[in-house]
Amino acid sequence: MENKETIRTTYIGQLRTEAVHVRSGNKLITDAPVDNHGKGETFSPTDLLATSLASCIFTIMGIKAEAAGFSIDGATAKTWKIMSENPRRVAEVKIEYDFTMCDLTDKQKRLLKGLVKVSPVPLSLHPDTKQNVSIKFKE
Repeated sequence: MENKETIRTTYIGQLRTEAVHVRSGNKLITDAPVDNHGKGETFSPTDLLATSLASCIFTIMGIKAEAAGFSIDGATAKTWKIMSENPRRVAEVKIEYDFTMCDLTDKQKRLLKGLVKVSPVPLSLHPDTKQNVSIKFKE
């Protein structure tokens, strides 16, 4: 298990943070959402949680597709984050993957469908956080 710092985050004021990926130097800014005193001008921390779920599943799909000798390049995903109150938390993440631009066999489609719940982020989320994932393929 790696014990090196991964991300360095600084509170920069006005309900914003700047996170730096230590290894690459890439930066991202978060902003509080409009419904929680922020300006909503960039990703909120909970937006990043939803984004992380969609990106993680896509990444595992990409790894397995490459290993199996096919491509999912160009596939897209739409993501919705549904919040609840008391406590304020992400109650559900809905993701619609679209692979209609990919020519996939039935076997490849089955492989991708089987990866939805087995990547690190889906396995890391609290069981009370509903993960509603659908996949659309070319007919």
